[in-house]
Amino acid sequence: MSSYKIIEHQYDVVVLGAGGAGLRAAVGLSEAGLKTACISKVFPTRSHTSAAQGGISAALGNMGEDDWRWHMYDTVKGSDWLGDQDCIEYLCKEAPRAVLELERYGVPFSRTEDGKIYQRPFGGMTKNYGNETVQRTCAAADRTGHAILHTMYGQALKHNTEFFIEYFALDLLMKNGECKGLIAWNLNDGTIHRFRSHITIIATGGYGKTYYSSTSAHTCTGDGNAMVLRAGLPLQDMEFVQFHPTGIYGHGTLISEGVRGEGGYLLNSKGERFMERYAPKAKDLASRDVVSRSIALEINEGRGVGKEKDHVHLHLDHLDKEVIEKRLPGISESSKLFADVDVTKEPIPVVPTVHYNMGGIPTNYKAEVLTVNGSEKIVPGLMAIGEAACVSVHGANRLGSNSLIDLVVFGRAAAKRAAELVKPGTPHEEISNGETDKCLERFEKLRNGNGSNRTADLRLSMQKTMQSKCAVFRTEKTLKEGVEEIRKPYEGMDSISVKDKSLIFNTDLVETLEFDNLIRQAIVTLDSAYERKESRGAHAREDHPNRDDNKFMKHTLSWCEGSKTKISYRDVHKSTLSNDVQYFPPQERVY
Repeated sequence: MSSYKIIEHQYDVVVLGAGGAGLRAAVGLSEAGLKTACISKVFPTRSHTSAAQGGISAALGNMGEDDWRWHMYDTVKGSDWLGDQDCIEYLCKEAPRAVLELERYGVPFSRTEDGKIYQRPFGGMTKNYGNETVQRTCAAADRTGHAILHTMYGQALKHNTEFFIEYFALDLLMKNGECKGLIAWNLNDGTIHRFRSHITIIATGGYGKTYYSSTSAHTCTGDGNAMVLRAGLPLQDMEFVQFHPTGIYGHGTLISEGVRGEGGYLLNSKGERFMERYAPKAKDLASRDVVSRSIALEINEGRGVGKEKDHVHLHLDHLDKEVIEKRLPGISESSKLFADVDVTKEPIPVVPTVHYNMGGIPTNYKAEVLTVNGSEKIVPGLMAIGEAACVSVHGANRLGSNSLIDLVVFGRAAAKRAAELVKPGTPHEEISNGETDKCLERFEKLRNGNGSNRTADLRLSMQKTMQSKCAVFRTEKTLKEGVEEIRKPYEGMDSISVKDKSLIFNTDLVETLEFDNLIRQAIVTLDSAYERKESRGAHAREDHPNRDDNKFMKHTLSWCEGSKTKISYRDVHKSTLSNDVQYFPPQERVY
């Protein structure tokens, strides 16, 4: 047994992560009478959901005719036909109910003149199966994620969810292929805690900080994904990394797609609205991967703006000041703060920036984690939701405003499924100390690292490799170089240096543990991208420019032990859940 004193906890369900997905699950679990713990490494209202600006999609039809089937078609098309259509059906059908539920919980949505929830246009969102644009994205000005997060935290407190705040989760407790809970380190007092639960729900968000330029907060290190890899389970579709078209140049801060939804547009150095060239119908409201690649092409062909000709301009200076003040106040503030731009008079300098991870922990539409080792077998006691999960509703490319609806629909689904599986107060099985000791051996080894490699240097090496070798456009050459280069920072951990040996708010050790999580995901991302010899959604290969449905209409699965990976595949679901909608067969994806 480890020399650490272990503090024991027993819960019906433990939720790891207190963003939108984790809090929505926690509220549903607590409402169902299950004893629920929510563990978070940051205060819940600092979770990254607070950075979501533009809105949450649902076919409410408040701004004209709409239908969840049209939303489903757009999502399937946006995914470049890699999304599982049964899961997408569930998402889009449940979306209106989930948004109205948020309204009842108290989310302060912007309103139409007749008092309904305001909805704005967003990229790739249409009606009549792609024939016309639609206003489907429900918004609370340009702070929608912030509004949802604060509301759900209040609801979780109201329903007596127990919070463990500023606890860093180390690893899952597995027994005979089943999840029995997790081990966590309390940053406040340095104690180690063992949480035993019948179901553990991972809601730890994405791993954007594998890249150098990202809209992600420094906390977005995909901790749950890495815990799954260390438990011997696979991650899915890790090669699909979304670049948001409009990050502030030189800083990476997100400029919401809502700007283009309200009438903003992109210009190159010649003053051309160049999106008309690449997406004649949708123009600036094409899907994110299309707009990002279009910007990259303009820059590569010498039509970028600025001294280095390495970015483009986003204009909203033609919009009415009242519209900007009412619907885009946060964008106005961010542009002034980070680019010294008055958006009513000048354009915002923007460039594609890593924003979202389509890949993650494979689950079904009930949020249950799958082993997918030859069959879609469920891992008992383990669920995943939000950006940490790969349901897969986003496939090869997520449509803007589909992330927030993903959080609340599948957070709700996880709570519902857990309530079906767990009887409140059911006693816990005994588990040996061996698994706990294994978690703590890794923790101790990193904590006592006395080598010559600083965590910050290894992290920078990883981020620069990802940024240059696994970017908007990819080739066999760059990916092969990346596959070799990304192993070097991993090997550097053998001689890592952690100067601070304490256990109380040791940020040196926290960053080292986060790097250990990130580097594993960077490895499987590059290996998965190298093996996918086609272009699909966010994965654009210049040496394989076309989509190959015969060979690659399938999900990539990746296992990782140390720096060694195993790649396998899983079929995309080509059936729907009900007779309410038909399967959408693959077609050319144009906007």
